[in-house]
Amino acid sequence: MVGKKFYKSFFILALSAGLVACSGQQDNANNTADPHAGHNGASETSKTKNKNTSGESTSTINLSTKNVTRLHATNPIEAAIGVSQTIWPSTHDENKPGTVILAPVENWQVALASTNLIHHPNNGPVLYYKDGKIPAETLDEIKRLGPLGNTNGTEIMVMGSLEEKETEQLKDYKVETMTAVDPAQFAQDIDKKYAEITGEITDGVIIVSVEDDAKLHSIIAANWIAHMPEPILFVTKDDVPEFTKQALSLRNNKASLYILGPESVISKNVEDTLSDYGKVTRIAGETPTETSLAFAKFKDQNIKFGWGISNPGHGLEFVSTESPEMAIVGAPFAHLGKHAPMIWLDNGEATDPVHEYLGLLKPTFKDDPTVGPYTHVYLLGSTELVSRETQGMIDLMIEISPEDGGGHGGH
Repeated sequence: MVGKKFYKSFFILALSAGLVACSGQQDNANNTADPHAGHNGASETSKTKNKNTSGESTSTINLSTKNVTRLHATNPIEAAIGVSQTIWPSTHDENKPGTVILAPVENWQVALASTNLIHHPNNGPVLYYKDGKIPAETLDEIKRLGPLGNTNGTEIMVMGSLEEKETEQLKDYKVETMTAVDPAQFAQDIDKKYAEITGEITDGVIIVSVEDDAKLHSIIAANWIAHMPEPILFVTKDDVPEFTKQALSLRNNKASLYILGPESVISKNVEDTLSDYGKVTRIAGETPTETSLAFAKFKDQNIKFGWGISNPGHGLEFVSTESPEMAIVGAPFAHLGKHAPMIWLDNGEATDPVHEYLGLLKPTFKDDPTVGPYTHVYLLGSTELVSRETQGMIDLMIEISPEDGGGHGGH
C-alpha cells in the first residue's frame, strides 16, 4: 500500500536525520495520567503492556507521546469524562464550565445535535447517560466540574429523558430538559434554541443523514458545530423530513447548505430538494475517513465556513471508526484548546489518505525549532481501539524537523 511505503521511507529518513537523538524529549503537557482513575468502571492505571516492533514486551507508564495526547478510554462514557477533565480542569471559576449537557449514549442522533450547544451558550461538555440512568462516574464528574450556569442560570441540560428517580440525583442543580422523540424534530428544536439565545438564525447549515448506516459520515459534523454557530439538520438518503424543511424555510431561501457524505448516503434527489432553500455544497469522500479529511480541508471563504486546514501548525483529533460515540463527546476539542477537527482512523488504522494528509501537516523549521509551527493530535480511545504502533507513526509524521533535511544535532 502507498501509505505503508510512505511510512517506511519516512521512518528511515527520520532516523537518518537524527530524530532519534531527540526521542527523550517529551512535552510535559502530554505526561498525563489516566484521567479516569478513581471513577467506577474506569481504568485504575494508565500503565499498559505493549509489544514493540521486535515483539519484545515493554511496560508503558505514559500513554501520551510528545506530539500525541491520548485519552485512554475503553467506552464512550469514559471518553466523555476524559475530555471533560482535559478541557475543564475546574481549578478556578475561569476554567469551569457553564452548563453540562447530558445526552443518551444509545441515541447518537440526539447526542450529535446537542453538540451545537457546547460552545454557546453553555461552554460545557457532553456527558453520557445510558438507558435513562446516570452512571456513578458521570455524577462524580458533574460534582467535580461544579458548573457555574449559563446566562439563564442552567447548570445541567438533559437531552432526551431520564428516569424520574434519576432526576432526583440532580436536585442540587438548575436543570433544563429538551425532550427528544423524533431526531429531525430534536435537531430543529436545537436550531430554535440557539436562535433564541443569540437572537439570529444562521444562514449556514450542515445537512447530515439520520440513518444508522450513515452515522460515520454524519458524526464528522460534531466538532464544527461545537466550534461555530452552524447547526446540523437531518435528512434520510431519499427524503427531507418536514421538520427539516420547516427549519430551512426560516432562512428565506438564503441558506448555505453543506451536505456531509457521498450520494450513496444522501442522494442527488435530496440535494436537488435542498436547493430550493439556498445554495448547496456537498463535502464528501468515498469512505467516512475520506469525508472527514475532505471536511478538514474544506473552506468556504464567502461565509468563512469550514476548517481549511492543509498546512502545519494546527490541532487534530483522531478517533477509531469502531468507537463513533467517542467522537461526539470529543467535540469540545474544537471549542477550546487547539480547536481541532476530527479525523477517522479506519478500524483504528491510518489509511493511505490519512498518511498523505499528515504529510501536508508535517511542520519544518529553518533555523530554530522552538518557534514552531507545531502540529498536535488528540487521540481518543484505548490501545485496543488504536494501537501504540499507529500512535507512534502519527507522532513521528507530525514531528517538527529541519526543512533542509538535516538532523536535530545542532538544536
